[in-house]
Amino acid sequence: MTNFNRPIDEDEEFNIVERISKIRQETIRKQMEPTKTQQQFYDELRNGVIEEVALAMQRMQGFGQDTLDSITIYIREMKK
Repeated sequence: MTNFNRPIDEDEEFNIVERISKIRQETIRKQMEPTKTQQQFYDELRNGVIEEVALAMQRMQGFGQDTLDSITIYIREMKK
């Protein structure tokens, strides 16, 4: 159980202030980042899916390794 009536020492107060300051700085930093356009968001999403497909192709067992490497390179070249 927390005792709210107990005195807080100086170090603990400093840690609280420092934590709040870091949270504020991070919030401001996120607000200052440029927002992505709809096309940039789409391209990132597309590239992520393409990379997942390429990784899945590398794990396939039905073809020789050279064939899988060639297919994987072809798939990765589809990224924007």
